[in-house]
Amino acid sequence: MNHTSRTASVTPPATTDSTATPGSTAPNDSPDSTASRASYGSTRRSVVAAAGAAGLVTVLAACGGGDGGNGGGGGDDEAKGLDGGIAKTSDIPEGGGKVFPDRKVVVTQPAKGQFKAFSAVCTHQGCVVKDVSGGTVNCPCHGSKFNIADGSVQAGPAQRPLPEQKVSVHDGSLHLG
Repeated sequence: MNHTSRTASVTPPATTDSTATPGSTAPNDSPDSTASRASYGSTRRSVVAAAGAAGLVTVLAACGGGDGGNGGGGGDDEAKGLDGGIAKTSDIPEGGGKVFPDRKVVVTQPAKGQFKAFSAVCTHQGCVVKDVSGGTVNCPCHGSKFNIADGSVQAGPAQRPLPEQKVSVHDGSLHLG
């Protein structure tokens, strides 16, 4: 399809008036007609862009947690008997830990009954840490390792420790904050 036929399919049919010669497209060749074609194209682009934006909003809404971002209890936590906690103490292995990527926190148990919580966001370039093993919290992106007892850097490239978060134990459940 060439440019002329594409333009012809976009513009309304030619009309004639008493000042135009038969078969002339003078009214469509006016500056107003050009603006009309541009307006039509802009409108179509606007509709397509709006549809794409609406789809993106729908996808993002579907990915949301539904708790308003407050990380409060309910839902799965209540089903697990956590009373709004993040995990049961028995879920965190002694000498290890567990990453909660949805809450961007990692909880560790460096010694029996001693629980620590740290941000799960690596201080190197913001990746979420992947696991806890061998006494360290491990980032999959560039290999940084952090101590499970204090969040200090054990292996770089990270230069800063993981920020500590408050964690408490209530009735066998771990609670943040």
